[in-house]
Amino acid sequence: MSIFRLAHLSDPHLPPPPGAFGWRDLASKRLLSRIAWRRKHKIHRLEVLEALVADLKAHAPDHVAITGDLTNFASPVEIAAATRWLQGLGPAETITVSPGNHDALVGETAQARFAPWTAWLGDDEAAAFPQVRLRGPVALFNLCSAVPTALHLATGRLGVDQLDKLDALLADPAFADRFKVLLLHHPPIAGAVSGRKSLDDQGPLRDLLARRGVDLVLHGHAHESLTATIPGPGGRSIPVLGVPSASAWIGGHSPARWHALEIEPRENGGFSLRVIARGLDPQTGGIRELGRYSLI
Repeated sequence: MSIFRLAHLSDPHLPPPPGAFGWRDLASKRLLSRIAWRRKHKIHRLEVLEALVADLKAHAPDHVAITGDLTNFASPVEIAAATRWLQGLGPAETITVSPGNHDALVGETAQARFAPWTAWLGDDEAAAFPQVRLRGPVALFNLCSAVPTALHLATGRLGVDQLDKLDALLADPAFADRFKVLLLHHPPIAGAVSGRKSLDDQGPLRDLLARRGVDLVLHGHAHESLTATIPGPGGRSIPVLGVPSASAWIGGHSPARWHALEIEPRENGGFSLRVIARGLDPQTGGIRELGRYSLI
């Protein structure tokens, strides 16, 4: 039976283009991010991201999942630049973006803020969440945990409305035979990041998933390669995978990495899942295979 190849990358933190930060931003949270970028730009390097994307394209995945933080200040200029980057990555129907906290640093409602990325959020014509995309044997459930927060906080929140809609979607028998992948920026597990960066309603989300179940959860935000599980229905475990920043150079957090996820239907029902990790080699600075393992 044919293998569906899903690529996962996260937190590219594209370099801010000219005009990304203006005088009006001096009185907003963007100022702190602008100060932080003076340090972070030494870690988040465009040449690393370009090498990683070239490696990803060479492996020709069926679909690409990006779990947030394309931008740094969430300014309109940055959102526009990230839109152009997405256009260069491939057709919108082959890429799904779950926004991150840096993409929602200040300002508007999610629908207005992410309207330029509508084609990459899902197959609906509105920038709304959750969304479901059916690709081969896979159902991608795209959530948005990105919300504006107070100074020095990078927490996420899904909210009751989004969780209720997700509950109804996961209960729909139309998706019963699909390999269900949940996308969000913030890790849904305790301890993956500090409290000031955590998902506020991770408990309700885990309760929902313990009742309804999915086959895999993908996230970003931690800038680390993380593998964990959360309880699913019937006592089974749901694997949870995070990847480092796709632009991270050596030093600071983990070096850049992406995951090639091979999802294969089994003849007797169900699916197998193999993870192939590819990323920056600290010795050579090139992109190579770092390891592979099976989760299901």
